Amino acid sequence: MATDLGQFKLEQVSGTFTADNGILKVTANTEDGTLELAWKDGQTMTGLFAEARVGGAVVRSTYYGSHTVPEAAVQSIEDGFGEGLRFSFEHAEPGKPTLKQQIRLYKNLPYALIELEAEDTQEWETNELTPLAAHLNDDGILDFGDGSKEEIRSLFIPFDNDKWVRFGSQANPGSVRSYEVTAIYRAYSRRGFVIGSVTHDTWKTAIDVEGTFSEAIGRLRVLAGASDLQTRDTVPHGSLRGTSIISSTIFVGAYSDYREGMEAYGKANAVIQPALPWSGGVPMGWNSWSAVMAKLDYDVYTHTSDFFAKELQENGFADQEGSLYVNFDAFSTNLKEGELEDAVRRVKANGQKPGTYYTPFAFWGKDPDTPVEGTDGSVMYRDILLKDAAGRPLPRLDGAMPIDPTHPEAIARITRKLDEVVADGFDYLKMDFLAHGAMEGVHYNPSFRTGIQAYNYGMAAIAEALSPERIDRPFLINLSIAPLFPHGYAHSRRVSCDAFGMISDTEYMLNALTYGWWINNNLYRFNDPDHIVLLKSYNQEATSAHEGRSRLNSGVIAGTSLLLGDDYRMEEAAARAKAWMTNKEVMSLARRGETFRPAEGRSGTGGEDLYSLSGDGGTWVAVFNFDAGNGKSKTIDLSRVGIDGSKGLTVRDLWSGESFSLKPGTAEHLVELEPAESKLLFYI
Repeated sequence: MATDLGQFKLEQVSGTFTADNGILKVTANTEDGTLELAWKDGQTMTGLFAEARVGGAVVRSTYYGSHTVPEAAVQSIEDGFGEGLRFSFEHAEPGKPTLKQQIRLYKNLPYALIELEAEDTQEWETNELTPLAAHLNDDGILDFGDGSKEEIRSLFIPFDNDKWVRFGSQANPGSVRSYEVTAIYRAYSRRGFVIGSVTHDTWKTAIDVEGTFSEAIGRLRVLAGASDLQTRDTVPHGSLRGTSIISSTIFVGAYSDYREGMEAYGKANAVIQPALPWSGGVPMGWNSWSAVMAKLDYDVYTHTSDFFAKELQENGFADQEGSLYVNFDAFSTNLKEGELEDAVRRVKANGQKPGTYYTPFAFWGKDPDTPVEGTDGSVMYRDILLKDAAGRPLPRLDGAMPIDPTHPEAIARITRKLDEVVADGFDYLKMDFLAHGAMEGVHYNPSFRTGIQAYNYGMAAIAEALSPERIDRPFLINLSIAPLFPHGYAHSRRVSCDAFGMISDTEYMLNALTYGWWINNNLYRFNDPDHIVLLKSYNQEATSAHEGRSRLNSGVIAGTSLLLGDDYRMEEAAARAKAWMTNKEVMSLARRGETFRPAEGRSGTGGEDLYSLSGDGGTWVAVFNFDAGNGKSKTIDLSRVGIDGSKGLTVRDLWSGESFSLKPGTAEHLVELEPAESKLLFYI
């Protein structure tokens, strides 16, 4: 039997049910309980099954005796993804929960959304659902549809950006556990698959990919219920309880260029939870941490504000409103009584916006029996700390004990602090060590059973407390160390951990951009490349001119939040800022707030050295040399950055201002780079 339901072709014959949107066909095998996905360009995923943890055992859909697609479960739908079709592939076995793989296809979209609903007649609980998994068959579980033996890579996306974690791409043979999303792709052709969660209200999701042999993926598992060192957890993932328990929703797509797939994945997340709206343009200015760290005082803060007002603000380095942020990081408590208020007044008098710093979910004190501020001693920090099953506070992470976001006194403490920040006149808040609020544990409010549920609750309270509707003015929320998901509660998030001024810092941040460029303007309005050091961080030696400018270039292409990180009482730091931050063409590029795409994704745990962005009738290209001791000849394959050289090109160097021509038919462009040098080029 075959029927057409709008654009969707449905067919049910003995042993199979298929749904086809003309791009992607999903086949449910009602004999063996497996799913197959086949794309019109030839890619396939085969042998997919579902699993659920029931007590101490794991049940698998293919071991069940009955597999059906009930006619009543085939429905037309319309939602934020467009017009679509939904059906349920149901697996039943006496004495076990029914496993229902809920599958959605949409008009003109090359991906499916799949979730697992595990249902029983009586209330039960689980902390692990696997909507999709597969093990090796004769040809591997993924077919790229190209007949190639080219290298296969699997993408590692970290859960958060703590402890200088790096993104990565692992070549087969190898094993990867990625968090929330992965891409599995050919290194050169870029042909591949993208698999990831698009709901982040309950579960921590991990994707396990194993390539036992270089030419095939042998194991795939998409797990809702991850809890390990990478998620910063010391106890198992929280369990859900009910008659029906539903996994995270999984995006499964295939693309001729995995970069398009990652961008589509980012946009799919934004359909369900948009980035927090921001109309104020790219944040530009200064943050104190790199410049002075714990030595922060009144003098450096006000000197920076005055320096910006006199030398930079009217000469090209300013946001779209002609203003800049001047931000306290940690240790603003160093200021004496009255100095903080006067410093804020000084910044505002200079036509700038002051910012400050807070760690809402971290307790840094030594004694948990310390009173919580603002409670007159009636509440101790021990009361609001996150506990384990025995009622003990969880171990410290990064030196701080995690606070339970579901405790009403924890929320009251946060709200008091945010109200104080607003009343003090600040317009920007950098929040740090937020993963503490997403840790698994036993929460004060028993209706919150997982760390992600609690984190959503705490972050929603923060976003509400700082919302323009509540405080009657725009307020920029920035996340420093934080989980990548859930999103929607802040305008920017640091794409890496701390990155300072050396060329190694530039490479480290660009590692995150290489594999996380797609985050910008999808999950968060801005990728934050951390403080941009032109000369010297407090904890490092001074950089060479090329090192400093490469760090700046890396920030410009990030998407971006362009906050500098030098002490301008140093003559050379001030000189570099005056020379570089007044380059109007470079600053205009930064103010676009658009992330450059990586040309390659073959760098393992390194950063790629070539990026591009199209616009204004041409293409910008950023190229880097990460070697501080040696020069480099970099041959740019123009096709890899989306440039057609058949008719000839004019190339302009944005820093030197020089232009030159490439003759018609040029396919490659040789760029000579000195040690630690980078270039921003515009091809037209």
